[in-house]
Amino acid sequence: MDDLDTKKTLNFINLLNTLKHSSRKGWDQMDVKNHEQISGHMYAMAMMTFLIGKNSGLDKNKCMQLALVHDLAECIVGDITPRDNVPEDIKHNQELQAMEDIAKLLGEEIGGEILALYKEYLAKETNEAKFVKDLDRFDMIYTALWYEKRDMAPESLQEFFDSTHGKFEHPFVRKLVAELLNQRQEFSGASTNGTSTCEQPQF
Repeated sequence: MDDLDTKKTLNFINLLNTLKHSSRKGWDQMDVKNHEQISGHMYAMAMMTFLIGKNSGLDKNKCMQLALVHDLAECIVGDITPRDNVPEDIKHNQELQAMEDIAKLLGEEIGGEILALYKEYLAKETNEAKFVKDLDRFDMIYTALWYEKRDMAPESLQEFFDSTHGKFEHPFVRKLVAELLNQRQEFSGASTNGTSTCEQPQF
């Protein structure tokens, strides 16, 4: 830590700060009011890694690190969504270049660690990276249902559920998804019958 360049370190912290004030663009494109920021999504995923049990075969600390790093490039390139129609290879290259630039601010040891974590997440080859990708998708549909309930707008964010259908791999996350979908169905049915109330969402 003593070897870090203070000016470059502050530049890094400034980039982190943008994520506290940068919207998750998918919600903005769907005109969801008062929606989450990028850092809120990353924080929620990191907290969910505490659910990992001792006998899971997963490295809990590695999963937490991956969760905190996976969208870090968005502090430079922004949140690129499918609606932006940016080819996947171009999006990949932009984000990788951003991560390399971020890593340079922090030196070989710390910057190299962050870049290696990002590349691990990107490759989706380790069990930890696959699990964190499941958390990424789960947090998105959880949040989508939260907004549907908050705004009394059942099934208004269906495209987010469609985009993740059949893609969850980890057994525990699949159970969470099944329960979430059951609750969504109950909410939609209650809304159709006129029995749902505008209360703070509860899960």
